[in-house]
Amino acid sequence: MTDSADGAALFAEHREGLTRYLTRVVGQPDTARDLTQEVFLRVARAGVPQDDSSGRRAWVFKIARNIALNHIRDRQRQPNTTAMVDVARNGTQELSAAVNQALAALQNLDRDVFLLRESAGLGYDEIAAACELTTDAVRSRLQRARQQLRASLGDAIHFQLQRGIRLTRDQ
Repeated sequence: MTDSADGAALFAEHREGLTRYLTRVVGQPDTARDLTQEVFLRVARAGVPQDDSSGRRAWVFKIARNIALNHIRDRQRQPNTTAMVDVARNGTQELSAAVNQALAALQNLDRDVFLLRESAGLGYDEIAAACELTTDAVRSRLQRARQQLRASLGDAIHFQLQRGIRLTRDQ
């Protein structure tokens, strides 16, 4: 397979997972789609490594993580001119806001590890390669992130359940 064919195959295979991950990291679906395209531009320029499929997947998500971190860093440097508008929200939006707030409260690396696992579906070895950690460190950070999220979201989830709002979607 040529490098361009490898890049196209990686794009087809990982586009949805990357977009989900990047949407959670940057909070904006349109921006996430743009960043996903940026990931594959970099993949095409760099050439695909000859690793096994999980090694290539980790490599792609490492690029995505670096692009997301750069995007966040750049956005923080720019003044925010958008006014915050308080609108009435239903229970699902309230819970979504609570989840976003709880994720934002995590340490950056813990949040990345959690999102790579839960949003992108990467395995522990792939996360370790993408974040330059050991597999044991990934397990530890994932456990810590889950505990902090449970503690942060416990009241919000309990409140939603008391209001009779379903927290699962019918598929």
